[in-house]
Amino acid sequence: MMRRALIATMMLIGFAGAAAAPSLKVTSISDLAQLPTPLPYPYDEKANADAQVNAALAQAKAQHKLAFIDLGGNWCGDCRVLASLMELPEVRRFVNAHYVMVQVDVGRFNKNLQIPARWGITQRLEGVPAVLIVDPNTNALIDKGHIATLADARHMTPQAIADWIAEWAR
Repeated sequence: MMRRALIATMMLIGFAGAAAAPSLKVTSISDLAQLPTPLPYPYDEKANADAQVNAALAQAKAQHKLAFIDLGGNWCGDCRVLASLMELPEVRRFVNAHYVMVQVDVGRFNKNLQIPARWGITQRLEGVPAVLIVDPNTNALIDKGHIATLADARHMTPQAIADWIAEWAR
């Protein structure tokens, strides 16, 4: 009987620890209209996306972090809002602590589509930014089914975006 209670307690502690995701609180702004302007153009349109992603995966693996692969285009307002939010000090600190980030230009859904295809996404992206959270140890897509959540970033609150970013962190 006592052994069962001990096992049950250990399981509860283990599950509680596993369920406790890191939190990210946006304190520097309360509304996206407060982001510094002009918004950045975050995507290098001439970059070698395969090399960038491979380097990010290797760095994430070495640092025991997840890869945060941001697929988008400089024409996209939601992509630029996300990039600006990611530059807020509290968000940048959190992202740097949990992820290795890489931004990949997908043009107007006609460039570098081999990147999402590496994780089985071969249909047209539902929108951008599309974010792939990848475990570099298993090469598994962690946020499968949720990659287009931030495609409406400019209509979200800063905290809602931060909560999505924190949801996948470990």
